[in-house]
Amino acid sequence: MPIPDTPATSDTALPLPPLAPVHAHQWRSGGGAAAQPVEVAAEVPVALVFNGISHAVMMATPQDLAEFAVGFALSEGIVEHPSDCRDVEVLTHAVDTPDASCAVHMEIAPRQFARLKEHRRALAGRTGCGVCGIDSLQALDLHPEPLAAPAWRDGLDVDTILRPFATLGARQALNARAGSVHAAGWATPQGELTDVLEDVGRHNALDKLFGRLALAGRLGEPGFVVMTSRTSYELVRKCARMGVPAFATISAPTSLALQLAQEAGMHLWGLCRPPPHCATSESLLLFQ
Repeated sequence: MPIPDTPATSDTALPLPPLAPVHAHQWRSGGGAAAQPVEVAAEVPVALVFNGISHAVMMATPQDLAEFAVGFALSEGIVEHPSDCRDVEVLTHAVDTPDASCAVHMEIAPRQFARLKEHRRALAGRTGCGVCGIDSLQALDLHPEPLAAPAWRDGLDVDTILRPFATLGARQALNARAGSVHAAGWATPQGELTDVLEDVGRHNALDKLFGRLALAGRLGEPGFVVMTSRTSYELVRKCARMGVPAFATISAPTSLALQLAQEAGMHLWGLCRPPPHCATSESLLLFQ
């Protein structure tokens, strides 16, 4: 859509930058401190608005927000298919002010709208929390459906799992500049890293990845997810909803993540740190 000629405080289609310039005192070994311009990851409120209803406000990096909204709708079970997501529009508010924020508006299929209202949350999301705002223990949804077990998944070995991690760092453009951004990547059964999405929130990065695959018509293709984070409950739950049979992360899983993965029949790989970050590939852990 064309960008309207409006004041900076109006809702517009102008994008917000994913990095923010700041000044800091840099200390060097054997020397004093000097003021240096640096960049930090942008973290702004992003409202996800479905059929005119604000469903969640997440703190996120303002990049790939259409993918974020589509992936969130799918991985949270709000919609069942990418075709249920229509007319996605990203708007920004108060550009170039400390109150800058974004809203992603989406129309969802009528058959999904009743479901949305039934389990609607009033989230004030945080980058490190995937369950903020739920109003009951039942809303945790701790019992995923069993996943299919494709033959290629059982053939994954250590070298194949480590292969995408060897190139993941080089694909993290934002993290290379800011040093505080998570990444979620998609790897083929041969370990080729095809897609990398970044965000200050690990679950946001995963939703962006699923949204990227959905918008490209690639959901359901063989492959596994790799991430630069621990394996937490909400990441496993999202992967299970999306039918991902294998999930590998740089850090280790939590007990609840293991519980969900075992119930879903998902293979979890932890401590995936290729040399020189770990001594040997034998430090990897496979949970199945």
